[in-house]
Amino acid sequence: MIELPAVGKISPEVFQSLIYPRLGVAREEVLVGPRSGVDVAVVRTAPGRVMATTTDPVFVVPQYGFRRAAWFAVHILASDVATSGLPPAYMSIDLNLPLEIKEEELVELWDGMHATCAELGIAVISGHTARYEGCGYPMVGGATVIAVGDEDRYVTPEMARPGDALLCTKGAAIEATGLFGVTFPQALAERIGPELAQAAEGLFYQMSVVQDALVAASVGVRDNGVTAMHDATECGVLGGVFEIAQASGVGVRLDERAVIVRPEVEAVCRTVGIDPLAAISEGTLLATVRPHRVDAVVMALGEAGIEASVIGEIVPEERGMVRAGAGPDQPLVHPRVDPFWAAFGRAIEKGL
Repeated sequence: MIELPAVGKISPEVFQSLIYPRLGVAREEVLVGPRSGVDVAVVRTAPGRVMATTTDPVFVVPQYGFRRAAWFAVHILASDVATSGLPPAYMSIDLNLPLEIKEEELVELWDGMHATCAELGIAVISGHTARYEGCGYPMVGGATVIAVGDEDRYVTPEMARPGDALLCTKGAAIEATGLFGVTFPQALAERIGPELAQAAEGLFYQMSVVQDALVAASVGVRDNGVTAMHDATECGVLGGVFEIAQASGVGVRLDERAVIVRPEVEAVCRTVGIDPLAAISEGTLLATVRPHRVDAVVMALGEAGIEASVIGEIVPEERGMVRAGAGPDQPLVHPRVDPFWAAFGRAIEKGL
């Protein structure tokens, strides 16, 4: 008997019991298949060459403006595959659009998607576009993004090793803050001041880890640098760190005091009553790095204008997952439910 969530992703337990044992035929060229907490698959396409893929919903929120919504939709998709360390190259997209979308809105949406793909070096290679009854925003279809590269150049969240440093880019709750910022600019300005509200809105275009991941991987991968990467989406930094450790079969010591919490993030999260470390944070890259390459990775990110901090260390599995803060150490547990969704729903329904 499985238990489905009221909303959102199925649990790791449902994945393990229902999905994982039923994956069609086993093929030897599949190097990395579906895993809980692992956002990419990797397939060998030729000797020494691989294809990394990821699949997600197409997420479009008209209230952002269709051009801005298109940018976000593409970056959500491209960010996952970029955590492989390989640059996104191809996209296959299915748009199942609601009946109420207007011609000019579709033009703006697709122009935005095309422009964003062009900026990222992505070619759209196949797809399907239609309007159907029963379809509604924000989930208006699905897409697969593909990256290609050398077999010794990819990483996954399963590759973290004891002794690795744990890095975090940009800080916590980037997505949660950015989405509140663009949705409630006036209400936030009244509560936290116009400067912080404007900074929160400005985080919208930070909600991507494509550049973060590719810059980090350019320093080196595996023994020469980055061993694992994961973007801190659902359940934020806490969820992402837990998922890396679980996927790699290692322990971790997270120093939560080292996680960057920007002033606008702190102000917005305090206003809406959520923990920034547990809140959704597309745009925050979590990376594990061999100790002798940490400085080089942090320097490369800094030169690209991306702030990063060392927030912990990967340790042997028997030492467990630990969350260190101002008080006594606590076990690091997965938040399970992201606080952003309930807070955002309350704000939409009742006002901020």
